[in-house]
Amino acid sequence: MSDAPAQPFPIVLATRNVKKGREMVGLIAPPWEPNPRLARLVVLTLDGFPDAPEVVEDADTFAGNARKKASETAQSLGQWVIADDSGLTVDALDGAPGVYSARYAGSHGDDDANNRKLLAELTGVPDERRGGAFVCCLALSDPSGAIVLEAEGACRGRIAHQVEGEGGFGYDPLFIILEYHKTFGELSTLVKHQLSHRARAFERLRPGLEHILMNH
Repeated sequence: MSDAPAQPFPIVLATRNVKKGREMVGLIAPPWEPNPRLARLVVLTLDGFPDAPEVVEDADTFAGNARKKASETAQSLGQWVIADDSGLTVDALDGAPGVYSARYAGSHGDDDANNRKLLAELTGVPDERRGGAFVCCLALSDPSGAIVLEAEGACRGRIAHQVEGEGGFGYDPLFIILEYHKTFGELSTLVKHQLSHRARAFERLRPGLEHILMNH
């Protein structure tokens, strides 16, 4: 019987967004919940794969985009890949910006412009109609491109009337967590890692990921 330690298990997070990547690294195997199975993970991002393809996110759902990114990236790299697609849905805007969250104002990833557009769209809308949710869908692909695991998480809140706080990224400084009366831009990373849509999605993904690690 061998006492050799379990082999490291590389897994790639399919994102080039540095802040999102850092957040996902902290959520896949949270340091506040030590887990010997998840400790095998060697978590990489696309920073280490400059030739990875740019996947066109043209699905009409968050889940569809997550699957597409995970599968195409895994096939290209020959690696296990986790992809997320996430965004903000605002009740008064019939679910917009939705899957267009990252490019709501036109340019992909221009957080300031996206926030300005959202505030403009909600001009004059009272607090009781400014409800919304952050939604995150995760997909795990094996190296062949087959989706083997999926999870979803959501976090309800309200859209502020102006940017509050400098933490987080994306729409975080506009998204008020009602229990705290503060935006994600004002709350600590630790609090966000307990409450956010992405945290909740990873919490649901981890048991399945543990099962996969037990069999590889």
